[in-house]
Amino acid sequence: MQRLDARPSDALIIVDPQVDFCPGGALAVAGGDEIMPGLNTVAEHFPLVVLTQDWHPADHRSFASNHRDGVPFDTVEMPYGPQILWPDHCVQGTAGAQFHPAIADGALARARLVLRKGCNRDIDSYSAFFENDRTTATGLGGFLREMGVRRCVLAGLAYDFCIAYSAIDAVRQGFEVAVVPELTRAIALPLADGVTTADLAERDFREAGVRLMRLSW
Repeated sequence: MQRLDARPSDALIIVDPQVDFCPGGALAVAGGDEIMPGLNTVAEHFPLVVLTQDWHPADHRSFASNHRDGVPFDTVEMPYGPQILWPDHCVQGTAGAQFHPAIADGALARARLVLRKGCNRDIDSYSAFFENDRTTATGLGGFLREMGVRRCVLAGLAYDFCIAYSAIDAVRQGFEVAVVPELTRAIALPLADGVTTADLAERDFREAGVRLMRLSW
């Protein structure tokens, strides 16, 4: 795994470092809180820092509670394709939707842009670049190009969903892309034959040319 050195044309994109994705939250990712000090440290080295924030209305269609007999982590068909049903999480204005307090004076204070996603009740939005219909853009790609960004470096939560979708979409948008595994954690939902969603993410990274890198400081 190569070492990561920040470049002048880099953007650090910190994905969803929110209370609900940390232990004790509504959709907790194991060890999610452990990465927060590292996010503060790495943000100091990048000229441009972007944070994304899941920001769902209470009636969001990705919530199991909004489907009759909906069960969290089951999959249903939506107009845009298969959709995993999630526990209610990151509901607009709630404590769980807020950024983890450990980054308030660090990574969050350095952010040039905070991008809220998942606001459309009818479409989930894992990626920082596109909603899950894969065509509705968030506008992040245009912002980064206007800022002269050539490489996106991704960290945050969760490795196998919002990080993975964001990384692949960044490649689609023409950026060089790196992911820092030590500054992310995976949900790792089990699939068939012992494979997990984290395994699928790493396969997709290899196929798309996304680099996994470790910090050099």
